[in-house]
Amino acid sequence: MSVILLVEDDAILNKNIKMALEMENYEVITASSLAQAKEMYENAALILLDVMLPDGKGTDFCMSVREKSNVPIIFLTSCDDETDIIKGLDCGGDDYITKPFRLKELFSRIKANLRRSVAQVDGLSLTAVEQQLFDYLRINKGIVLSRTRILEHLWDSKGTFVDDNTLSVHISRLRDKLKKSGCGNIVTVRGLGYKWID
Repeated sequence: MSVILLVEDDAILNKNIKMALEMENYEVITASSLAQAKEMYENAALILLDVMLPDGKGTDFCMSVREKSNVPIIFLTSCDDETDIIKGLDCGGDDYITKPFRLKELFSRIKANLRRSVAQVDGLSLTAVEQQLFDYLRINKGIVLSRTRILEHLWDSKGTFVDDNTLSVHISRLRDKLKKSGCGNIVTVRGLGYKWID
């Protein structure tokens, strides 16, 4: 049974999410502050992390966790501003979900992220989504792939939920890693999509 650490200071939301996850056969441990979470995260298979907490920001906690662990982290946020989303992903988060959210969507994101692992591909350290992007773009070398087609592939092939804003961030991260390695590049074709070139 996977252990999920839920870090949420809204007592009612905390209780409701915990009950819903337990009905899906997850073991849930909860924290209402970062101080509590710091004492508990090492036992978790996944962390659901509120962005704003009474004693600090979830992004700061995420960065501290990343110094020691690759445990999947899904941010819970009441703001869907792209800048905030990018901050959350850039500090080491794997995904985000905007409040209020549907439980089915939360369950889907949890399942996808629990399957996640960091893979070594051509000397690159890639997350599960980055690896899927890498493989799909490289297999279709020279072909312009629309954002819609890429999103549909990511969803259909692995059940990974990636939305349009998150795709931009994953493309950017993968592109940066490719530039450092020199093993290929992702070119943006304005208004059409992306293509892989060697």
